[in-house]
Amino acid sequence: MNELNRITVNPDLCGGRPCIRGMRIRVKDILNLLAAGATREEILADYPYLENEDITAVLEYAARQSDHPVLSVA
Repeated sequence: MNELNRITVNPDLCGGRPCIRGMRIRVKDILNLLAAGATREEILADYPYLENEDITAVLEYAARQSDHPVLSVA
């Protein structure tokens, strides 16, 4: 599963924040909807130009962003 090519960053769009396929829908917007309890089906109905794979890409992007190296203390 690698849908990350659907996430785009353009300094001239949404202040350079990550968006879906060059549209003015930010990754954060979809994450906020999901966090508020919206289902994929509800999001896709409200934003008919989005695709199910876009939501998967948002989740994959967020998961990768939350990963960080673990430093061990001597």
